[in-house]
Amino acid sequence: MATDYSSQAYFDKMTAYWRAANYISVGQLYLVANPLLRRPLDSDDVKYYPIGHWGTISGQNFIYTHLNRIINKYDLNMFYIEGPGHGGQVMLSNAYLDGTYTEKYPNISQDEKGMQILFKRFSFPGGAASHANAQIPGSIHEGGELGYTLSHATGAVLDNPDVIAAAVTGDGETETGPLAASWFSNTFINPINDGAVLPIVHMNGFKISNPTILSRKSDDDLRKYFEGMGWEPYFVEGDDPDKLNPIMAKTLDTVIEKIKAIQKHARETGDTTMPHWPVVIVRTPKGWTGPKTWNGEPIEGSFRAHQIPIPVKRDDMTHKESLEDWLKSYKPEELFDDNGTLIPELQALTPKGDKRMAANPITNVGYHAKPLVLPNFKDYALDNSKRGQNVQQDMIIWSDYLRDMIKLNPDNFRVFGPDETMSNRLYGLFEATDRQWVEPIDQNGGDEKMAPAGRIIDSQLSEHQAEGFTEGYTLTGRHGLFTSYEAFLRVVDSMLTQHFKWMREAAKEQWHKPYPSLNVVSTSTSFQQDHNGYTHQDPGILTHLAEKKGEFIREYLPADANSLLAISPKVFSSQNTINLLITSKQPRPQFYSIEEAEVLAENGLKRIDWASNDDGVEPDVVIAAAGTEPNMESLAAINLLHDNFPDLKIRFINVVDLLKLKSPDRDPRGLSDDDFDRYFTTDKPVFFGFHGFEDLIRDIFFDRHNHNLHVHGYREEGAITTPFDMRVVNELDRFHLAKDIIAHVPGYAQKSAGFIQKMDDTLQYHHDYIRETGEDIQEVLDWTWQDIK
Repeated sequence: MATDYSSQAYFDKMTAYWRAANYISVGQLYLVANPLLRRPLDSDDVKYYPIGHWGTISGQNFIYTHLNRIINKYDLNMFYIEGPGHGGQVMLSNAYLDGTYTEKYPNISQDEKGMQILFKRFSFPGGAASHANAQIPGSIHEGGELGYTLSHATGAVLDNPDVIAAAVTGDGETETGPLAASWFSNTFINPINDGAVLPIVHMNGFKISNPTILSRKSDDDLRKYFEGMGWEPYFVEGDDPDKLNPIMAKTLDTVIEKIKAIQKHARETGDTTMPHWPVVIVRTPKGWTGPKTWNGEPIEGSFRAHQIPIPVKRDDMTHKESLEDWLKSYKPEELFDDNGTLIPELQALTPKGDKRMAANPITNVGYHAKPLVLPNFKDYALDNSKRGQNVQQDMIIWSDYLRDMIKLNPDNFRVFGPDETMSNRLYGLFEATDRQWVEPIDQNGGDEKMAPAGRIIDSQLSEHQAEGFTEGYTLTGRHGLFTSYEAFLRVVDSMLTQHFKWMREAAKEQWHKPYPSLNVVSTSTSFQQDHNGYTHQDPGILTHLAEKKGEFIREYLPADANSLLAISPKVFSSQNTINLLITSKQPRPQFYSIEEAEVLAENGLKRIDWASNDDGVEPDVVIAAAGTEPNMESLAAINLLHDNFPDLKIRFINVVDLLKLKSPDRDPRGLSDDDFDRYFTTDKPVFFGFHGFEDLIRDIFFDRHNHNLHVHGYREEGAITTPFDMRVVNELDRFHLAKDIIAHVPGYAQKSAGFIQKMDDTLQYHHDYIRETGEDIQEVLDWTWQDIK
């Protein structure tokens, strides 16, 4: 017999199921024992200090219950993204009720014993977090840092044409910059090749202590707002579930049929005109079904419902009757049998198997996750046998490799960025793909390389969106590349932090599959300044990520195109890491053979034989470099030193994998002390040319034997100036390096006065020359590497 999904009997069961989800959610806030109230509460039943959020819970449980209905009715492939993820009980309660949570954690059984464990563990030492997180099946979105719901949802549905992401956003969340920008995500969803995002704005009216802006707008104003951004809004409002159920059901039926009609039309006709996808605005009271008032002040329907609405804890049971009344209002005796198991007629409401939103494979890396097919990087290698004489742009060379990677992986690799793919010299990509964009395209030449389907999404000027799309894409098992200007990676460094935390938590769970790496490329960097000035300088992303747990972070600073090519297999085959690449897009001398680059990629660093003359003897000085410009300036300094002090024994080390220098006590990949000392000695002066802030290198050396360290890196200096002058003002140039080195090598102090004066004179000449001509001195422009052997 066919189920009548719109009958009163079905709605009554949904209301009961919703009560069960609410009961489980409140129980998690307060209780450690007596989960079904078999007896009056006493102090041993209640948490010492209840912590969590209530205000968003009941409304989201209502939405979740109705989404279960439409999954069953339409046999949908749907999953849930909880934007207000601070209300972790939504994901926990519903995963528990549909059985997914018990499947992943068998000790948390669907009975009274398991319910007690579930309640106690919530927001409890050694237990479950109060926020939605990677420990909860069905979740790909933590939600503690608000704003990324729609961008994650969009990334998830790209190349997943059968999937619908039910993306629930809080109305407070809509006030954030990233969420406001993400309403433009519909610009990039192709209705033929991609799935659909169903945004559901849970508008309960309040934040933690203030009203929300959108909730004070009229429906007419909201309609204009969403329609203006290309969406078709639907409104649901009320606080009586008996009246609201048929309204919500009819609305969701309508929007699902709308989505299906959009996709059917596009897929049958090939029409990729941007559709007006539906968005649902659900107005329910904050703290719905909870206490109406407390101490004469409103709770339900006010900001006061945000967190813990009734002050009951283990050592203060004054108001325990109020808590009991609240819990009993859900009538748990009608919902759970004598064993504490959800009664069968309510269990029947949940989707089955992979149709459960908490069990949807897309939330655990996805259906078709597979490693990338990688081109042979050696096929793109440059002949650098004449060191430094071949001048190329690293990103142009690399773009040919990426072009062919797109050809080899047409449905599981994408490149994301904020309007910078062409600026970052990834020209080769456009030989294989266009930019994906479903808004109108200018056919008169005003637009370039744009099409309804493509493997590049870079046409929204938002780091948040590009990063969020990349995260959503990789969290669901595909592979991506996110490119950005270096200074503006700091716009999303908190997103990178949250992604790192997500991966770290997921890695602790045996049931969680590993994620493809999140690959972040910085190409317009502090030491490549031309027309951009001080605003475009900040290499601090290196320090920010280096502070995280080493198992999950890689920082690569390839010095040239071959080095960049050689690290590519490591980057694109890694799992559960954030890979940060600092790359050059400007014309630069190329130094390393592809064989040397392989060693650099494998070991992370290498003594460069042709730039060292300490064969068989102790060096007088160790010169190290990490980054394109530090490598070039260090080599130029070596030429200056060798020309003037031919007996000086120099060891030159190029570093590509920076965090390999960390102590193994801090990073499991780190060099042992013995290996570190073999490279850097225990006491010889080390001069380290570094792309980033100098304290990161000092921190790395702090745990090592050799503290005779001198770092030349970014010193927060620079404006609009010449490329070489950017290095001069930060004292990362060859002249500052050479004079600092010779002044600190024992035995050379008396010999070096004339050389140091010459360096100072050259720097003054440079200073005056660029202010007269606007270009760097010929001594710099014409420099090429001179063999020191």
